[in-house]
Amino acid sequence: MDSLLTAIRKNAIGLAIFAAVTAGLIAVIQVTTKETISHNIQQARVKALHEMLPRDQHDNDLLNDALWISGKELGLTQPEEAFVAKKNGNPIAFFFPVKALEGYTGPISLVVGIKASGELAGIRVLQHQETPGLGDQIELKKSNWVLSFNGVSLNNPMEDRWKVKKDGGHFDQFTGATITPRAIVKAVHKALRAFKQNKHTLITLETHQSIEGSEPNQVFELTYNPDLDSANQHSKGE
Repeated sequence: MDSLLTAIRKNAIGLAIFAAVTAGLIAVIQVTTKETISHNIQQARVKALHEMLPRDQHDNDLLNDALWISGKELGLTQPEEAFVAKKNGNPIAFFFPVKALEGYTGPISLVVGIKASGELAGIRVLQHQETPGLGDQIELKKSNWVLSFNGVSLNNPMEDRWKVKKDGGHFDQFTGATITPRAIVKAVHKALRAFKQNKHTLITLETHQSIEGSEPNQVFELTYNPDLDSANQHSKGE
């Protein structure tokens, strides 16, 4: 009996030492790699932004000009950082975090680049859970579909053509997968409408340096009022 208790005690001590050493190693690895991981995330983010707006078209460090943005028009449930491209100190494009909430298997995370002129600089899909081989054609590495947004605006195509072709609109859908592209077209359209109404305020907002994990100090809510668009259309009609 004594030998059994001794064996159990030894095993328990051994397991405790093993658990402590393992936890210590994990903690050390997390601390020593945290900065590297943060740097890699930032670099991947910069690469995606420069795919939409090449470096020679702006003269600022995009990560040094960030804004905290919120708003249901972007599908956001909490503030996220948007980035501002500048030339000679003047904003020339904004890159907004957008979530397409009506994806086939859940929200689709995007970054939507909108030039100050109102044209799209481009869009990129950052994260999704769409069906492999069908809905994942929204990834640039799988197809060029996202490039069809380059250069389009609220009026090009016209408002009533901001749909997939199956719904009578301008944008292609995928064979066997209409829900995914439909969700993205709708989300990008909403982002463009909200940008149009908030553009002048956005241009005057103070920016900050993007630091991974930093807390928002000032959040701008991107809103959209359909009555304003109706009033403008009525005014033009007169």
